[in-house]
Amino acid sequence: MKTSMIALAFAGLLATGSAFAAQSAPSTQTGQTAIQAAGQWVAPYGQAVAPKTRAQVYQELVHAQKDGQLAYLDATLYSHG
Repeated sequence: MKTSMIALAFAGLLATGSAFAAQSAPSTQTGQTAIQAAGQWVAPYGQAVAPKTRAQVYQELVHAQKDGQLAYLDATLYSHG
């Protein structure tokens, strides 16, 4: 009885192991090769994202404060009430 249970469990293990080994993730592989080739993160549409300076980030923050974007986000997205 125990031998048949062990044999059945082993057969199930082999069947599921081969099923998982057959699956592949091509999208992950292409994303990793794009990162390795460019040396930095590449957007899905293929153009590299240029890094921003502190001055550019601060300028965007000031602009968002002046045009009300931060107030809108605080009132809608970040309000937990």
